Amino acid sequence: MDRRTFLAATGVAGVAAATLTTLPAMAETQAGVVRSLDELQAAIAAATPGTVITVADGTYQVTAPIAITGKRGTCDEPIVVRAESVGGVVLTGDQSFVLSASSDVTISGFAFRGQTSTFDVPPDCKRIRLTRNDFQLADVEGLYWVMLRGDYTEFDHNEIHDKSKLGIFVGIEGAGTDQMAVGVHLHHNYFRDHSFPGDNGGEPIRLGVSPRALSTAAAVVELNLFERCNGDPEAISVKSSGNTVRHNTFRDSMGGIVLRHGNGTRIEGNYLLSGQNGIRIYGNDHLIVNNYVEKISNAGVVLGSGSVRDHYPGEPSKSRTGNDAPDRVRIALNTVLDCESGIVGESHRTLPPLDCAVTDNLLVADSGELVNMPFQDGITWSGNIHWGQGTDGNAPGVAFTRVDPRLAPGTDGVRRLTSGSPAINAASRAYPEVPRDLDGDHRTGRAADVGADEYSPRRPAYRPLTPVDVGPHAR
Repeated sequence: MDRRTFLAATGVAGVAAATLTTLPAMAETQAGVVRSLDELQAAIAAATPGTVITVADGTYQVTAPIAITGKRGTCDEPIVVRAESVGGVVLTGDQSFVLSASSDVTISGFAFRGQTSTFDVPPDCKRIRLTRNDFQLADVEGLYWVMLRGDYTEFDHNEIHDKSKLGIFVGIEGAGTDQMAVGVHLHHNYFRDHSFPGDNGGEPIRLGVSPRALSTAAAVVELNLFERCNGDPEAISVKSSGNTVRHNTFRDSMGGIVLRHGNGTRIEGNYLLSGQNGIRIYGNDHLIVNNYVEKISNAGVVLGSGSVRDHYPGEPSKSRTGNDAPDRVRIALNTVLDCESGIVGESHRTLPPLDCAVTDNLLVADSGELVNMPFQDGITWSGNIHWGQGTDGNAPGVAFTRVDPRLAPGTDGVRRLTSGSPAINAASRAYPEVPRDLDGDHRTGRAADVGADEYSPRRPAYRPLTPVDVGPHAR
């Protein structure tokens, strides 16, 4: 999806009020409780580092921008604009906050309704935090609801939901036409119910666009929940470099994780459950590790093919939008269960993967093929375990052992290794770059255990997320 429409709107609040107690302690200058938009604008104009402006609960129709211009808090004393209670302030109308030339500002606890332009954090802003807000903007064709373009933006504990038209929930870009914002952090958000019936253009998160693919964003997208995200096959669409996508949960969604453009991203410890698409990979030097992929109606993991070998600075735009054949991608220590197919490749583009490795993954299914890789020459295989009635496909004989891994479901439904599993300490190589498993347990013993789980009797530190774990009212 490369359309760049910046539009955004209305809806019903539907957010229960709760006292906002989760902002970090700071040396505050209380601006008092403001009860009108004029009072709010005056309080913002007077704000200095450490000022906390509280907006009284109620519904406010915003017909002109609430300007936050040239306001600079500090890392230790941000300027905070917050609702009296989480979700207790509903902003309707065509506008809401408009930021420019500001830093260290937090906006917290609002329900955004009725806005018909994108909520934008521009490149001249840094360290803006949007936390514990509820976004349901206008269901307008082509509307991007939130765009994060400032360095070190934090977008956390928000809920963004109920869109049926073309347009993304959250985009991350940067200055100019080819740069990415650096250090954006998205965590503990709840993305749900995007029902756009097309097959492109409804991503919950789009992390870059093709002209920015080689820009290193160093974004971290973690601990977010995606449910019924059916607006695009790509729930997280990565089109930039050097990112980390970890410990997210996807349930009952068309969308999966797609490394569409860019290099050097780490996909780790995600749960993809009962959806249509798993993990799909293009580009170079990615690490796909510790992921748990179960009951995906298409392939669990797809190692793509290419229409171009590598993207490069100054590349013609037509070439830049092509699929970059994967080089030096490692797919390791993942668990893929009961998918239509396990780990597969593509043959409809001519350039194969090169110098890639598929090692120590656990593949189990009672139907379909566990492996279907049309290009074999560029792939190293070792240590994988296959089980079930699903066929081995065209996996080389040296690539796997067929043995029962002895899995059992936990209270969270995740199937993990049990005592005596042949997967324990069975990895074919060392993984110093992967010190922990899917659950957060240390990888121990003479070798790692095959698959995403390192056997342990301890309670997992990570598990599939549910709605109580994310969004405005989560801890």
